[in-house]
Amino acid sequence: MKTGLADVTDATFAEEVLAADLPVLLKFTADWCPPCHQLSPVLAAIATERAGELKVAELNVDHNPATAAAYGVLSVPTLILFRAGEPVLSLVGARSKQRLLRELDGR
Repeated sequence: MKTGLADVTDATFAEEVLAADLPVLLKFTADWCPPCHQLSPVLAAIATERAGELKVAELNVDHNPATAAAYGVLSVPTLILFRAGEPVLSLVGARSKQRLLRELDGR
């Protein structure tokens, strides 16, 4: 899926997310998921606006099932915010940019 977001795989998850210097908002997604596609421009805009303070990435659950299973992802899109390698917020479903920013800023 080409969305302008960093692509994370099972193989790169530890380096790209857990060891990241910045907080990471990771979208668990799938090619067949319409709400995932709806959320992509929202996340791309947030990635641009919050560059240098938040990394935004995505992981395709069909191609990378181990990470999705490890974090109990049962629905897509699921967003998990990681700080210092720890999940601190989990959100399921598409949402507006304003709502997502409110939820992120509350953490």
